[in-house]
Amino acid sequence: MIFLTVGTQFPFDRLVRSVDEAIGANGHGEKMFAQIGNSSYRTRNFDATASLEKKVFDRYISESSCIISHAGMGTITIALENNKRLLVMPRLKKYGEVVNDHQVAIARKFEQLGYLLVAYTEEEIPDKLEQLKSFVPKKRENQADLVVARLVRFLGNIE
Repeated sequence: MIFLTVGTQFPFDRLVRSVDEAIGANGHGEKMFAQIGNSSYRTRNFDATASLEKKVFDRYISESSCIISHAGMGTITIALENNKRLLVMPRLKKYGEVVNDHQVAIARKFEQLGYLLVAYTEEEIPDKLEQLKSFVPKKRENQADLVVARLVRFLGNIE
């Protein structure tokens, strides 16, 4: 099962619509379910709901083979922690989806590291959905010791 989630703060119709259209045109071979926020867009090719209780959301994450989402750190972290294939599309300022384009930088960095796939435009969604079927994300290693060392150095420089 593919789980599409856009978070609960804002709808992300551009992503939901492009995935719905791509699934309608090409199929995917897997069942799909979506959490789409308070969206005015209604999906035609898979079931969707505005929001989910945390327990239900966690079950969809656990049962999914892959996740499609905005490029928010929360969803990226959840996907990586659960070893899920992930396709993201950054929300963009020019469409009023965010106040700045920080999600582009996040998506680009995680893509460079091999952790996820990114569709930067709606037109890329069909090809990225196809790539998602066989994408093998790089395993993310916990580097807490490096973070602690950096914090110690920083705090040591404060006088």
